Order: sequence, then C-alpha cells, then structure tokens
Amino acid sequence: MPELLSVRDLKIEATSYPPGEPPKRVTIVDGVSFDLQKGKVLGLIGESGAGKSTIGLSALAYGRGGAEITGGQVLLDGVDILPLGKSGIRKIRGARVCYVAQSAAAAFNPAHRLGDQVIEATVKHRLMTKEEARKRALYLFQVLGLPNPETFGERYPHQVSGGQLQRAMTAMALCSNPELIVFDEPTTALDVTTQIDVLAAIKHAIEETHTAALYITHDLAVVAQISDDIMVLRYGKTVEYGTVQQIIEEPRQDYTRALVNVRQAAREEAADQSGSILRVENISAQYSNGFKVLHDVSLHVPKGQTLAVVGESGSGKSTLARVITGLLPPSDGQISFDGKPLTPALKNRSREELRRIQLIYQMADTAMNPRQTVRDIIGRPLTFYDGLRGSAKTARVKELLDQIEMGNGFIDRYPAELSGGQKQRVAIARALAAKPELILCDEPTSALDPLVAEGILKLLLKLQEETHLSYIFITHDIAIVRAIADSVAVMHRGKLVRFGPKSQALSPPFDDYTDLLLKSVPEMEIGWLERVLTTRKMESAGN
Repeated sequence: MPELLSVRDLKIEATSYPPGEPPKRVTIVDGVSFDLQKGKVLGLIGESGAGKSTIGLSALAYGRGGAEITGGQVLLDGVDILPLGKSGIRKIRGARVCYVAQSAAAAFNPAHRLGDQVIEATVKHRLMTKEEARKRALYLFQVLGLPNPETFGERYPHQVSGGQLQRAMTAMALCSNPELIVFDEPTTALDVTTQIDVLAAIKHAIEETHTAALYITHDLAVVAQISDDIMVLRYGKTVEYGTVQQIIEEPRQDYTRALVNVRQAAREEAADQSGSILRVENISAQYSNGFKVLHDVSLHVPKGQTLAVVGESGSGKSTLARVITGLLPPSDGQISFDGKPLTPALKNRSREELRRIQLIYQMADTAMNPRQTVRDIIGRPLTFYDGLRGSAKTARVKELLDQIEMGNGFIDRYPAELSGGQKQRVAIARALAAKPELILCDEPTSALDPLVAEGILKLLLKLQEETHLSYIFITHDIAIVRAIADSVAVMHRGKLVRFGPKSQALSPPFDDYTDLLLKSVPEMEIGWLERVLTTRKMESAGN
C-alpha cells in the first residue's frame, strides 16, 4: 500500500531568548523521518519538549510559537506540501489534513452551537453543502457514541461534558472526510472512565472512515491501544521507531525501556497515629443557582500523610478542594483545621489560615504570570507572609530552588523558558514558600510525561519526609494513588462512595463505581482496550 504521509529529514528551528544573552537559533526537531499509510495510526511519544506536537503540526505545514520548518520534506500522497505557499496550504488544512487539540474546551467558540462549528470548515472548503455536512455530522455523532445524536448539535459547548466535547472535536475533524488527522493528546485531561469511551470512539471512527492518524501522547499505555506503530522522541530526535508490539515487548533503547518500565512502586501506607490536620464533617455545597455539587461528605487527613481523592470528571473532587480552600463556602457541615473550626469563606480567613493551606494547580502554565520571573513568582508569598524583601528574599528563593532540585540558574527565567516539569516544580516552590502544613495538589502531574511525573512525585514524597507536610492529592490516576497515598477517598456524583486506608480502599469487595474505576486504568498490554470493552458489553448484556 502506498504511503499517505512521508516525512523526510524534517528539521524545525526556533529563536531562543536566554536571559542576558543575545537571541539564538535552536533546533527543536532534528532529522526526523517516518511513513504513514492510509487507515493506519502512528503514535508519537516522548517527554515535554521532545518535539511531538511540533512534528504533528508539520503535517499541516504549520510552525507553532515561532517555530520554522527549515529542512526536509512533508509529502502528502507524494507531493511536498511545504513549498505550496499560503493558498495551497490553506486548501489542505481542514480539508485533507485536520487537527484535534488537547483542550476541546479552548477550541470551541462558546457563543455558537456545536453542530454549526462541526460543519463550518467542511462547508467553507465547499466540500459539501450545508445539508450534506449536517447529515455527515449526524452520522459521526452516532459513530462516536454521542448522546441523542439527532439533537446533540443544537447544544452549546458548556452544555456537554469534557469527554463529549472531545468527541465532538473529533467529529469536527472527521466531517470533511480528511485523509489524515493529527490527534494532539486528546485524552490527557480526561478521567480514566471517560478516556476509555473517547479512545474507543476514536479507534472506531478511524476504522469506519479509513482515515490515517498521528496520535500524540506521553502515555505509552494509551498509545499502545490505538496505534499500529510508535515513534519514541527525545530532544527533537528519533530514539526508536517500530511496531507497537516491538516497542512494548522488546524495546531496544534505554530511554524506551525506561518509558515502558516506569510504574511507581506502591507506597506502604503510614499508620494513622498522629491525629488529623484536617477534618471535613458532613459537608454539602451548592452553586449560586442552587445546584448541589457535594452531598454530606465526611473525611479526614492525618498529619504528615497523603489523602488521595479519586473519581471521574464531575464527581466533586475539585469542588471539594474549592470548599476546603474557601473559594466555595459550604452550605452545610463544618471543616476543622488542626482541631479548630476553619473560617468557611476565603475572604474572611486570617493571613495565618491562608498560609497554612496552599494549593498546587493542575496546569502550571495558567497558574503563573508569564511576565514574572521565577524570582518574582516564588518571592511573592515570601513578602506577603513573612515580609521578606531584597537580599533576604533572594536568599530564601534560592533555598527553595535548591529544595525543589532546580538550582539558582533558573531564578531569572520566565515561565515560557521552562519545561512542563520545571514549571510544576516552581509551582511547588511557591506553595512551600508559605511554610504550609497542608497542600492540596489538584492533578499536578496529569499533563506531564511519565518520567517527569515520576520525578515530581518523588520530590513531593521527599518534601513530606523532610517537613512532615500533609497532602490532599486529587487525581484520576490509580497508579499515582498507589505510589503516593496513605488513604483514599472515592467520589462519584458529589458523594463519597468509599473512604479509608489505601490497603482497604483498593481491596475487594468493591462497590460498582470503584470497580469500574479500577478496571478503567490503561495497562501496558496490546489488546487491553478491546478486552475491557468486551467485558463491559458482556456485563451489560448480563444485566
């Protein structure tokens, strides 16, 4: 079968602006080559900065963030698309080659209905009439398993779940009958149960439409379920390239073996002997419109230990964190911190109450001011809580950088000059600057590749041992729960369905929801997705 996409010796460069130095050109993709046939899927995997997304976007002849394709060829059906010029490339994008972004929420216009947005590019390229495009969209909504496909397109983006929005974006990409789709980490931000549905929908849609795909991810267990071949990348170069079976079962390179073998060892849970730093008692919460999001939740966090809060999107995990931090005062119940009632609303809390509880966000990118240096970001809480300024503040910032294992060389860098893992370490240092006793970690490793995530988890455990910190770790990754938790709280639709020491919470007998959650964790096994889907069908038929 002839190749649909052939990339030859691809070279991509960008301009770097080191602090205090003149701008310089850096190579971010260096001599990458691969082939992709119709109906096949190539997985691109590697750590942050490996060049995965940059390579994927080159299939659309696009250079993101100032990146420029300076060498090589991108052949689509034997024709190099790079020299085509703007008009020629415009005819390809959204028609023959389409792109599915990581964040569907950011890709849809909130003011327009989903159906209109799904068909827009197809109609503008004059590939179909509006009526034909709507019929095509309806077919895709059915193929992708979206609810009420006949009326789904009438909804606005805010009226559907994250998983449904991600599938709608896949429908948008498939609407024009493209020859190639670039999937850029489409399930990274989804919980494990939703991820299975989206993966299954994408795989089914590719098989039905015979579209070729580049599937970009940092999760090798996920890419093993959907790809035919895998290319492992690091520092813009190819580390290894082969079939899924060869990469998973017989990796040849040390880096690939590290990716395959990265599985955090289960942490032995600590005995609950030190009293609780935080107690949540019969907490309920609702939004201003009266919609109830938490129902009678009670749990506690022992001093110096880690409570993992798990559950799918919409289960109430992050809402619980908002209630604890005072961003959403509870409608009923009480929260106690170190034996004393905690002021419900953030605006009414004392500076000391604010200091003792800190938060590490999921996306360090959006939690930092891009115009502030690392010195400013970490230094602000030092001034706010301790009044430090000048040389004293700088000295403490350097101490914190050493504590997070980054060093003083990063002190005057901006967020844009840091990798994903480095940004998250700076976020940890900012939280530590307040000398807190409890840190709420809201999925801080979900957007990181496995090796970087493992380093962040080891850092958090090391800091806990050194400072006796307590953590509430919000996640949907059961491997992380086993690696870092002492106790586990499972949430579903705003209710606490399971709570206790890790050894009990993750051991049978399980309630139906916890059983589903544990069975939905991707395994490094070829055919795992099909096996899980088959089991689900059999169980559903049995009911």
